[in-house]
Amino acid sequence: GPYLLGMKAAIATTFERIHRSNLIGMGVLPLQFKDGESSETHKLTGLETYTVHLPDTFDEIKPGMTIKVTAKAAPDGVNTTFDT
Repeated sequence: GPYLLGMKAAIATTFERIHRSNLIGMGVLPLQFKDGESSETHKLTGLETYTVHLPDTFDEIKPGMTIKVTAKAAPDGVNTTFDT
C-alpha cells in the first residue's frame, strides 16, 4: 500500500469516512486543510517535500487536533507552513 511506498500522511480538503478509515488502517495519517483553505490557497503543486510536525508521543495525537505542516518547494527551497 501507500505506506510501503513511503507515504506517511495524506492532505486533502475533505475525506469520505471510508477513505479516512482505509488510510488509517494502512498506517497513513489523514490530514485535512482548515475550512476555506486548500492546496490552491497555499500555492502547493504536489512537487514539494512535506514535513508533518507531530507531537512527541502518539498518545498526544487526538482526532481534530491542529497539526502544523511545512512544504518545501524545489528548486528554490521556499517554505510554506500551514495548519491542518
